[in-house]
Amino acid sequence: MHRFWEKIIQPIFKKRNVQSIVEIGAASGAHTVKILKCCCERNAKLFVIDPFPQFDTASFQSIYGNRLQIWRQISLCALPQIKHYDAVLIDGDHNWYTVYHELKIIENKAKQTGKFPIVFLHDTEWPYGRRDMYYLPDTIPAHYRKPYSTKGIKAGQSQLADQGGTNQGLNNATYEGGEKNGVLTAIEDFLRETYFPIRFYRVKTNNGLGILIPNNQEDDLTIRQIIAFSGL
Repeated sequence: MHRFWEKIIQPIFKKRNVQSIVEIGAASGAHTVKILKCCCERNAKLFVIDPFPQFDTASFQSIYGNRLQIWRQISLCALPQIKHYDAVLIDGDHNWYTVYHELKIIENKAKQTGKFPIVFLHDTEWPYGRRDMYYLPDTIPAHYRKPYSTKGIKAGQSQLADQGGTNQGLNNATYEGGEKNGVLTAIEDFLRETYFPIRFYRVKTNNGLGILIPNNQEDDLTIRQIIAFSGL
């Protein structure tokens, strides 16, 4: 996600005057640091959701104080507890069940506030656009959990590789494609159901970035220009 910050995400934040941000999946904090710098400049606040953050959370908290809240929970437990946000960055558990239900939680909050936030989603293209991956398989209900294995993924090949491949140490769904499989599929299924008028933009580089934003002509032109000028 951090590879999109300077050219796409930050310009949209500035244009939309974003003040309250949720980041799902912080990992090493590479993107978190960039968001927090923006928060300091704009008097904004960041909620980080990650059950196992890979950075010194105490140090971050001492530096950024009340601009930062860290929730060491899975997203489907933490997200409903956050009362307000203008933007959500989703880069956590890359599977249909988690992403679809993250979007449903956001939608339910929007029904209360009357405003759907801008949502950025990473890994909307290969390898996880059409294939589930499970960081914590036991948190996914069995009915939604695809057969999986800790084997690598090869482009153009549905079945997992016997040797080598991308992300061979992760819990990857055995096959690519089909119903309720992958991040992009979750987004498409959500968009078919929601009554909110939402536009969906796709940037296909760097494993893909999806952008969901309430539909209006001014925002449409702005985001199209930002994406076009980004060169991504």
